[in-house]
Amino acid sequence: MCYHESRRGISAGTEGGTGLGETFVGGTEGRPARRVILHIDMNAFYASVHAAVEPDKYRGKPVAVAGDAEKRRGVVVTSSYEARARGVRTGMTVREALKACPDLILIRPDFKLYKAYSRAFLHIASDYTPLVEAVSIDECYLDITGSGQFGTPLDIAREIQRRIRDELSLPCSIGIAPNKLLAKMASDMRKPNAITILRRRDVPRLLWDKPCDNLHGLGPKTAEKLRRLNIRTIGELAAADERLLAARFGVYGLWMKRAAHGMDDSPVQPQREAAKSVGHSTTLPRDLSTSREWRRVLLQLADQTTRRLRRQGMLCRTVQVAIRDPSMRTITRAETLEEPTDAAVDVYRAACRIMDRHWTEGKPVRLLGVTLQSLSPRNETPVQLDLFRYRDMFRQRKLAEVVDRLRDKYGENALFSAGLLEANRPGAGDDDDGE
Repeated sequence: MCYHESRRGISAGTEGGTGLGETFVGGTEGRPARRVILHIDMNAFYASVHAAVEPDKYRGKPVAVAGDAEKRRGVVVTSSYEARARGVRTGMTVREALKACPDLILIRPDFKLYKAYSRAFLHIASDYTPLVEAVSIDECYLDITGSGQFGTPLDIAREIQRRIRDELSLPCSIGIAPNKLLAKMASDMRKPNAITILRRRDVPRLLWDKPCDNLHGLGPKTAEKLRRLNIRTIGELAAADERLLAARFGVYGLWMKRAAHGMDDSPVQPQREAAKSVGHSTTLPRDLSTSREWRRVLLQLADQTTRRLRRQGMLCRTVQVAIRDPSMRTITRAETLEEPTDAAVDVYRAACRIMDRHWTEGKPVRLLGVTLQSLSPRNETPVQLDLFRYRDMFRQRKLAEVVDRLRDKYGENALFSAGLLEANRPGAGDDDDGE
């Protein structure tokens, strides 16, 4: 069954209980405990933070946080629900937003303030389990399988929501489910101030009649490709031939079918103490002397290091390249980026610039290494946005998330750039380092 709770009231299905919300199911002999995952989504986070700080000025009004509110330029980063009701959307230019809502109140972003409130709500969440995974500045997963001392899952969700509301004056929606995929989809079902329970047995009744792009992790372009195969709904995707999906989409097709059945084995990964750097180097099977050959290796190293960076939830500001020649002479050179990043393409381009500046075409290379430095937590690091960079970053982020998820499940070689084919030949000796 699916159970909704919000400050506006409670509604439930016809079954007598709330399923996951009734009891914790501990492990019995030979049987592990069933997982219980929460997904907390802070509703209209940036706008809500400003309303919490200055309620008389912003609460209950159409508000948008935009890149340059004073000059009325840039893009809308987020907006209040009152503004959304008037047609304002994230990613709009300020001009478009003002056309949709002429009395829109524009606010300049204050990332220091948002970071403080983000730390505060994550601190509340961590009072109930050490297994808290912050996936962005305004959302996180909690694994509360072992948190029965605090009550039922529904009790815990209610208490977290109440504390966030009372202590921070912020609204949030919480999804409760047996895995991260369904918890995320549950929290998206009703906003703001809602609690939703979604079990795997609810998936056919509640999700299978929805369009494919309603499935978390499946975008509109993939949905369009599925429509060409006559697969329009999540239910049709669940019933689709596995061989057809694998042939058309590879391992991603297998993931989609599992997700359509509400299946997801990915663990909640709490952030550990951050490394000071993330590095990877490779001793080449033969000396390389052309920039075309170097670039293939640098692409592979950028891919490997940024994947590890994303696992840690970090961004880097400095890219360092180590170069060793056949005489074992090694030099290191670094470049500071304009903006922090965890994208392989940004690291790759910086590494290529370093090589072009400091190594001569024709000069042999025995070893190459890439190290990412000046690390900072992704959910605490402000990134300057403009219209085009915002849209590119959003697309890159979604693509990286899908690729990382597929590699987590099917292995590192399940999916990679075509440019890695030549670089990823057997025989090279690889070394990781991370301080």
